[in-house]
Formats: sequence, structure tokens, C-alpha cells
Amino acid sequence: MSNRHLSRSIAMQTLFEWDFHNQAKKSVSEMLAFNLAEFAPDFDDNGFIKSLIDGVLKNAAKIDKMIEKYAPEWPLAQITLVDRNILRLGIFELKFNEEIPSKVAINESIELAKTFGGNSSGKFINGVLGAIYREMVEKNQLKKVDLENKKDTKEEAIELSPSPSPSLSQSAEIKKIKI
Repeated sequence: MSNRHLSRSIAMQTLFEWDFHNQAKKSVSEMLAFNLAEFAPDFDDNGFIKSLIDGVLKNAAKIDKMIEKYAPEWPLAQITLVDRNILRLGIFELKFNEEIPSKVAINESIELAKTFGGNSSGKFINGVLGAIYREMVEKNQLKKVDLENKKDTKEEAIELSPSPSPSLSQSAEIKKIKI
């Protein structure tokens, strides 16, 4: 497991716990300290986990509105805690973190969903994040890091769902799209 993937796993677990405890902000640092000690005692990620968690918490209201917009068939309270927090983490990296390429944010979120979520979690996460990404492309709102990567390659592989409002019954497929 790569360092960044481990960091995202611990961040997701901490966000899950935070959400489970009714979003008690004052204890997030304690939750993170416990999760680090429990799952990666000698791991030093140079603050990446903390930056992910802080970014999600800082942008939580905006992120939750995006979840409601891009998953209209699923009220926020009805999305499982795992899926909801994977989405929060993925949307933060996709929309608010300029250093993470969009396709990395999407693929990492799908991998977290496959590891921690249910049978349809990967498809659901893929559908929501794919819809956000498509809108970013359509509105020419790609991040600088995406545009730099685009210069290096003519094709970009990304998982996309067939419609902008995904449901758990829809299937997702990997498509190569030319940009």
C-alpha cells in the first residue's frame, strides 16, 4: 500500500468516526492520533492526513451541497457513513486541493470504496465524482495540475458513470476519453 493511499485510508476512518460522533470537531485531533497509533504507529506522512481532514472540515458545507447536487436520489442522511465520508474526501481532493490530479482523486476514492464500502459503493462513488469531473471539463474548470498532465498525454483514462445523477443500480465502466 502506498503512503498516500494509507494516508487517505486513515483520513477516511477518522472522518467516519467524526461523522459517527455527530461531527464533534474538538475531538477530531484525538481521533486522528488514535487512528495513527492503531493503524500506522511509525508512519510519517509529513502532515498529509491532517491536511486532508482539515480541508474536508473547512469545506464541509460546500462539499455536502455538492453531494446533494450530484446524488439527488440519495439524501445525505441516507448515504452510508462510509460512502458519505469517502465522497467528502474525494470531493475535497477533486475540487479544493489543487495539488492532486483529478483522476488520482477519483481513482483513490473508488479504491477506498471498494475496500471499506459495500458491493455498490465503488459504482456510487464513481458516479458522483465522475459527474463532478464531467462538469469541470464542460465548464473548463480543470485544475492547473490536470492541464499540465494533459499536455503530457493525449489520452486520459478515467472511470465515468453513464449519467450525471448516479444511482446504486447503475453500472459503471472504465472508458478512455480523448481530451
